[in-house]
Amino acid sequence: MTGAQFGAVILLLVVAAIIVAIAVWLMNWLYLRSSKERAFVRTGLGGQKVVMNGGAFVLPIVHEVVPVNMNTLRLEVSRGRDKALITKDRMRVDVVSEFYVRVQAGHDAIAAAAQTLGQRTLEPETLKELVEGKFVDALRTVAAEMTMEEMHEKRGEYVKRVRSVVAADLLQNGLELETVSLTQFDQTGMEFFNPSNAFDAEGLTRLTEQIERRKKIRNDIEQDTMIQVRNKNLETERQALDIDRELEYARLAQERELEMRRATQRAEVARQRAEKEQEAERAQIGAREAVDRARIASERAVEEERILKEREVQQLEIGRRQAVELAEQQRAIAVAEQSKAQSDAQAVADLARAKAVAEEERVFTARETEMAERRKRIELIGAEQEAERDALRLRIGAEAEKAAAGDRGAAVRAEAEAYADAERVRAMAARIRNEVEAEGTRLMNEAQNLLSPEARLSAMRIRLIDKLEGIIRESVKPMERIEGIKILQVDGLGGGGGGRGDAREGGSFADSVVNSALR
Repeated sequence: MTGAQFGAVILLLVVAAIIVAIAVWLMNWLYLRSSKERAFVRTGLGGQKVVMNGGAFVLPIVHEVVPVNMNTLRLEVSRGRDKALITKDRMRVDVVSEFYVRVQAGHDAIAAAAQTLGQRTLEPETLKELVEGKFVDALRTVAAEMTMEEMHEKRGEYVKRVRSVVAADLLQNGLELETVSLTQFDQTGMEFFNPSNAFDAEGLTRLTEQIERRKKIRNDIEQDTMIQVRNKNLETERQALDIDRELEYARLAQERELEMRRATQRAEVARQRAEKEQEAERAQIGAREAVDRARIASERAVEEERILKEREVQQLEIGRRQAVELAEQQRAIAVAEQSKAQSDAQAVADLARAKAVAEEERVFTARETEMAERRKRIELIGAEQEAERDALRLRIGAEAEKAAAGDRGAAVRAEAEAYADAERVRAMAARIRNEVEAEGTRLMNEAQNLLSPEARLSAMRIRLIDKLEGIIRESVKPMERIEGIKILQVDGLGGGGGGRGDAREGGSFADSVVNSALR
């Protein structure tokens, strides 16, 4: 290939590239494509052509293109206040509705939309201004056929009827109504009702009537609810108080049971302690009784031995005195015989004999009295010890019963019984003491009765001699005021003179005093 040929080929290739580039540019400039979201209608040379899902050449001079939006558009229609809808029952309602519309996917519908709506399908607000009247008319038409309550309760039916009314009108513009949504629905405020308007006056009257009736019903419900609430509160409070009372009863019952258990335990412990103390006390009492019996037996043996010794001594003393008295009597007899005063000697002998007998009786009486007194004291001591032991045993038993008792009433009864037993023991001791004293008195009386009349008279004389000093002292008190005494006659002072009878009748001064006292 020559160079000229090669240059020609290169030139052809460049020209072809330029032609291709010009063709591509012309295609990009003159060829208009449609999409899923947008179709168009070409008019002019060649007539009307609806392009959807394709493309077409659009020549700037000979063709005109009208774009059509295929998207769904949301058109909101609001009617409220003085522009509110009037229902069948002459009520005004504020509504906000949303209409979802789109151009039908058909050549005729797209052509109709392009013809009637033009560029408005691309601008929802301008489209709304165009078709809002149709929507409002449909809303009012259907609202006039339904009451406010029906519209509220049957929203689906209301929306369906609005859609059926407005759909036919939208088809003329190539539009298709997908759905209608009632987003807001409420009664219009009473201040927007015009009392001069017949519709508003009727609706206002009905609304006022319903409101007042509802107020009354609401007030009744509120009052009934308040009463029910208060009754419920009262019932709840009662149940709470009952529960609290049952809890308190349960707590008190538990405390009472615990106290009873504690008291039972304390009583058992006290009973066991009392039994042990009682056993120890019985052992001590037994030991003391054995010691007391041994001591009393020892004292009794010692006392009996002492009494025997005293009796022997007294008998020896009486024998000695009798021997002395006999010696005195013999000496007196000898003196009397010597003085030839038999009567005086006899009187002296009688007096000595009387004194001896009196002394003997006095010793015997003193011994018997001392023995009776000693026996009485011994028996009294034994009775008192026995009574004290009985009282001690009863007191210990009462204290044990008192400690074992579970409550104060049992303790009081036990103490009262112990006191009564102690009183009985004291009464028994007093009775035994009285019996011992009576027995001692009886024994003394029997001892006195066993004495001979001479011994009793001698004992009386001895007692009188023992009290003679006081008698003389009291009898001479009137003589303290006597200035002087003149003795005109003195009898019985001499050793001689007179016979035996005169001697007995006269006697000594002491005999005269004793005889006068006995008289």
